[in-house]
Amino acid sequence: MSLCTSLSKLVVVLLLAVTSALADASSSESRYLLQPGDMLEISVWKEDGLARETMIAPDGYISFPLVGQIAAKGLTVAGLEAELAKRISTFIPDPSIAVILKAASGSKFYVIGKVNRPGEFPLLAPTSVLQALSVAGGTSTFADYNGIRIIRSENGINKAIGFRYGDIEDGEQLEQSIQLQSGDVVVVP
Repeated sequence: MSLCTSLSKLVVVLLLAVTSALADASSSESRYLLQPGDMLEISVWKEDGLARETMIAPDGYISFPLVGQIAAKGLTVAGLEAELAKRISTFIPDPSIAVILKAASGSKFYVIGKVNRPGEFPLLAPTSVLQALSVAGGTSTFADYNGIRIIRSENGINKAIGFRYGDIEDGEQLEQSIQLQSGDVVVVP
């Protein structure tokens, strides 16, 4: 096999790997739900006066010229673009809106207790309890693997969800490896 053929095959393999990685990143970004604290850059094509950098307020809303307050919390970037386009179309026919997520500062989870790196972590893509434990460096030597709890606040009410690592490790009760939500606290006693 010639050197050119080998290099061509290598280039094709690298291009496929890069394309796959970009598709994965784009897919997780399209599933990300906007949260208070997230920083956005919004622009309307051919309307320089409408370009804004804005943060989603604690109540989940953003303010934008011509349309006022818009609920952004819980929308995807594409969903917010569609909502802005719908509202601005009253003033600008067939608007082209671009929303860029500059910083996903609002969506976080926390891991505390007997882990190697407790702290606050960004929730940029769907993350399970096992993945959260991995991000926190795993459990420490004397952790109670079967006493792990996820503290979740729903409508102002806190609830504890049990997680038994030993069952997951044995391949049982896999349904308990739930996806974390913004604000969840994983407690490892």
